[in-house]
Amino acid sequence: MTHLLRTRFKQDIVAEVGLAPKPNGKLVILLDGMPSMPGASTVLFLMKRGFDVIHPRYRGSWESDGLFLDISPEQDVLDIVDELSHGMRSAWDGELFHLKQREVIIICSSFGGPAGLLASKDPRVSRVVAFSPVVDWSAESPDEPFEQLKRFTKEGFGNGYRIPEGNLEKLKTGEFYNPWNHMEEIPGEKILIIHADNDQITISGPILEFAAKTRSKCITLERGGHFGTGKLREWRTWWKVKRFINS
Repeated sequence: MTHLLRTRFKQDIVAEVGLAPKPNGKLVILLDGMPSMPGASTVLFLMKRGFDVIHPRYRGSWESDGLFLDISPEQDVLDIVDELSHGMRSAWDGELFHLKQREVIIICSSFGGPAGLLASKDPRVSRVVAFSPVVDWSAESPDEPFEQLKRFTKEGFGNGYRIPEGNLEKLKTGEFYNPWNHMEEIPGEKILIIHADNDQITISGPILEFAAKTRSKCITLERGGHFGTGKLREWRTWWKVKRFINS
């Protein structure tokens, strides 16, 4: 297994960093859904294809410091991009290393979708690929209603997410961390959305309307349900994503 480095951004964001054996000059920031367990399979998949990868933990989740949703998660992404030029210090031995990226690409899914979509407004981000993204928190999810999400996160993940009372409710208002409110600012030409018609967590209606209004590229699958960034590892999906990234 390829060794992954660990580093910190802005002191409180812990991230894994995967350095490609043969780098192609493109950096991927990989953003998970929530709640979920961080995994390395997609990081390794991308590294083998020449991409350096940063896989952060949102503030207030898993290894990172802070409180979850005190700060809108797209700020985590922008803080990472801010520090790229300064280099990163390995948590293991303190060695400073730099990535020589020409492009910053965000690959995100579900809860992480809003972070990627909102961060697309930054000119330093060249492409965003969003799998089953949340585009409007005020749209009720048939299979994951808000109260169930809240209960499951607390009972199933414990201190994996340190959430002060009321922070999850900020999502429910639709005024916080919500791409729907920023459609006029979001550059759709940078964005590829992939979702399934039978997804009952992030339903098709809002996604299709968001894609149309922002003029984002959108691939709709008949089946597949609600999927995360692991969908990238299916060869049919990877071929389409690769073509978009290289366009």
